[in-house]
Amino acid sequence: MDKLIITCCPVGAETTRADNPNLPLSPGEIARASLDAVAAGASIVHLHVRDEKGNPSQDPKIFEEVIRLIRKDADPIVQISTGGAVTATAEERLKPVLELAQLPEMASLTTGTVNFGNDVFYNPPGLIETFAKTFKEKGIKPEIEVFEAGMINNALRLVKKGHLLAPLHFDFVLGVPGGMTGTAANLIFLLGLIPEGSTWTVAGVGAAELALGAIAITLGGHVRVGFEDNIFYRKGELATSNAQLVSRIARLAGELNREVADPQEARRILKIKGQ
Repeated sequence: MDKLIITCCPVGAETTRADNPNLPLSPGEIARASLDAVAAGASIVHLHVRDEKGNPSQDPKIFEEVIRLIRKDADPIVQISTGGAVTATAEERLKPVLELAQLPEMASLTTGTVNFGNDVFYNPPGLIETFAKTFKEKGIKPEIEVFEAGMINNALRLVKKGHLLAPLHFDFVLGVPGGMTGTAANLIFLLGLIPEGSTWTVAGVGAAELALGAIAITLGGHVRVGFEDNIFYRKGELATSNAQLVSRIARLAGELNREVADPQEARRILKIKGQ
């Protein structure tokens, strides 16, 4: 097996301080949470940002400030979220990829529409194709976000059209209300649909985070944790930090005799050239 890549998603777009008072919101707080997660074993930071009021934002200037603060002390793969919030327009979602002074190494690409709690995460075919073409033109590695099985087929059609390049890297986001539930059976089913040679990560939402992470470690996949997906350390006990969630996966990987990848090793596994 390759070494384990741990991704940390420190803030997301939906979680609030009312949910967990330890949620980082300002650029400095998000950067500090990211650096602590890297020190705990994360090699990728899946990055959302918030404005001065704590609302989700796709402002490239805020992204640049967080990335600058991270880069002062560490060199993880920074993966820009182009999902943003479900209320963001397509133009807002793509803006950081187009306007950052230094292009990100990775960005998320959700390849389908899904009910998302009481909202709809809307990704029609034309938007998906535009995002994929933009990533290819700029040399950005997409992480194919999969909430439903059909999103894998949508990604493979983009490969046939030449808009995505193999090998693909998938992120199975399981447990979102409205999407596929976070069960072992669903994860195994999805793995049977992806092309040989693909890499994959699982992001279990809520209570599914730990169980699916353990399965991914044993199956040769990779793991995403963080406050975007889960704010609890165990039932009824709020996590104190993103690093606490990363550390648990790193410890579990050690018990299962799977080494954790550092950022440079993660770049080699994902075939990213680096900055």
